[in-house]
Amino acid sequence: MKVARTREERILLKLIAGTALAFVIAGFIVQPPQSVLLGIGHILSPNNILVTDFIELGGVGGAFAQAGLLTLVGCALYYLTGAKVDGAAVGCLYMLLGFALFGKTLINVWPIMLGVALYARYKREPVREIVTVAIFATALSPIFTQVAFNSALSRWISVPLGFFLCVLLGFVIPSIARQLFRAHNGFTLYNMGFVAGILGSVVVAVLSSYGLRAQPAMVWSSGSDKQILVMIVLILVSLVAAGLQIERNPWKAYRDLHRQTGQAPTDFLAASGFGATLLNMASVGVIATCYVLFIGADLNGPVLGGIVSVIGFGACGKHSLNILPIFVGVILGALLKPYGLTDPAVVWAALFGTCLAPMAGRFGPQWGILAGFLLVSVGQTTGVLSAGLNLYGNGFAAGLIASVLSAVALSISKQRRGTDQPQEVQQVPAA
Repeated sequence: MKVARTREERILLKLIAGTALAFVIAGFIVQPPQSVLLGIGHILSPNNILVTDFIELGGVGGAFAQAGLLTLVGCALYYLTGAKVDGAAVGCLYMLLGFALFGKTLINVWPIMLGVALYARYKREPVREIVTVAIFATALSPIFTQVAFNSALSRWISVPLGFFLCVLLGFVIPSIARQLFRAHNGFTLYNMGFVAGILGSVVVAVLSSYGLRAQPAMVWSSGSDKQILVMIVLILVSLVAAGLQIERNPWKAYRDLHRQTGQAPTDFLAASGFGATLLNMASVGVIATCYVLFIGADLNGPVLGGIVSVIGFGACGKHSLNILPIFVGVILGALLKPYGLTDPAVVWAALFGTCLAPMAGRFGPQWGILAGFLLVSVGQTTGVLSAGLNLYGNGFAAGLIASVLSAVALSISKQRRGTDQPQEVQQVPAA
């Protein structure tokens, strides 16, 4: 059955697909076609685990092209299934583009998505209802690579085993995600990171007893700042242009958008309109980029992935007022602890830690600062639990922090209001 889309949805899907295509074209501009294809081959080789900067593996051209192609596949899934292009879908596709620069590939995402599709069939739900969940769930896609190609087992055993394990994980993720959402009640925007962290830790515990190899050293490149900065500028300009095309005067709605807390599930597209949402996505992208440039961090695959993810979630929870306290908290956490602001883990904590924006939006900037401060430490340890097999490592850490801090903050706010009924989210999304 053909699903009718609104004009705005069609523009959004074209905008994201156009951005992905621009990455592919840029890849072939910055490097010769032969080098790009060779680079994609290196990226698809079965030895990648968090964090592997695909720019280091396949060059700027290979990394851009692979990320763009995978995102075009994601756009095709939305188009062919008729899935709704809402705020969560926008965040999902931009996150897919970002993580395709350092973890997700054209090969390793399929077993997880197949598992989610089988779950939908089992529950007799339309496939279009689970596309967003399926793509988010590919946070655990490195498990397939690790079990299938990096274990001590023979390939004729390891490949089917890795495939079956990931299909099984994809099958159980949607129901687990709904339950675990209640733990943090929407105060982290990366619910799937929380879910993947817990599932990944269980899988790692089991695999470790069978000789799981230790995570290899982090691959973190430098020297590609100019090409990456150009791509960021193109993304931001396209968002502003599209926003003003959809809505000639979105400024009042854009100002009003900042009054929302961002607590999940939030859809700025539905609440504030498409023009205001696209302007918001551009503004949080500018803030994230300026932060990276201000501290002097490298612009590489993982950092670009973090910035793009911030941009995407500007459609479903993040805005300038609720992410700035997170950045402040991370800066304080780095300065008051034995870390440097440009350490890879700290840069990641700042960019991906903005998923804790609802803490600041709902309870005030002081809670956002505290959340960012804690994330610098918690994020250093949670990655060990999942041994790099959960691409949303900071999402896992943020879920733990949100579960604890939100309970305390809700208790305090309830006491101040003198009521026994704290505001809670009634709608529980799977992703």
